Order: sequence, then C-alpha cells, then structure tokens
Amino acid sequence: MITASDIMETNIICINPETDITRAVEVLLNNHINGAPVVDARDELVGILCQSDLIFQQKELPIPPIFTILDGIIPLSSSKKLDDDFQKISASRVSDAMVTQVTTVSPDTPLSEIASLMVEKHFHTIPVVEGKKLVGVIGKEDILKTLIPGQKAE
Repeated sequence: MITASDIMETNIICINPETDITRAVEVLLNNHINGAPVVDARDELVGILCQSDLIFQQKELPIPPIFTILDGIIPLSSSKKLDDDFQKISASRVSDAMVTQVTTVSPDTPLSEIASLMVEKHFHTIPVVEGKKLVGVIGKEDILKTLIPGQKAE
C-alpha cells in the first residue's frame, strides 16, 4: 500500500507568517507551486497559503445587504464574515491571508485517503505532519506520478 511517506516531497518550500505578501507571491510563482505551508520558527505548521488566498485580494469587497425598518438598520449578513473578507483583501503579510485551519495527513496516511481529500475538498497541496512538525508536502503531481507504471516517487 502506498502511503504519504512514499510520495511526499521532503524538500519543502515554506513561508513565514511575517513574510510580505509580495514576496509570498514571488515564492509561489518562481517555484511553480499552488501553495506553501506556513511555519513558525520551530518549523511547526501554523497555516497554509495558496494562490486562491492571494487572488482573493483582487476581489471587490461586497456591500453587505441591510434591511431598514423604523429608522433601524438590520444587517442581513454576518459582520464577522465581512471583517474576515476585509482582512484578507487588505493583507500585507502572510499571516493576514493564510488559512489557519489546515487539513493535514500523517506519513502513514494511505494514498486513497489523500486522493479523496484532494478530489472531495478541492485541495491542491496537503501538508504532511508528525505532531505539529511539518515533514513533507503532497501536491497533485505527486499523486499523478503514481499512475505511471514503474515510476518511483522522487
């Protein structure tokens, strides 16, 4: 049975939470990767930053719908969501734009489970952790390589 440890990339390109957004974009583009794990000084996973998180910055902030009655204003959407959207759009550091609730796998996670996560959750990059320590990362290409007969994971 093929597991995460068989296919994961161990030469990991990581980003620090304090990294400037412009620099993070350069890292993703220059390395031709969709996302990068965000690690602290102890190499512990604290988030993940994907291209879609950065593309979000180009989105217009929608005007929240409101309902007025008797000169009172009642918001029809969550102010927390508006605050979160505003923080992402105005992010200047990785910590402002990254996702902190990261789905991870362990080195012994079977390939079938990893593939299911990618398909069902639309993930392109999945960090591999032991405890909180980042030990690898799996991208779509790592899964595709398993479909080539005789191809060993690099």
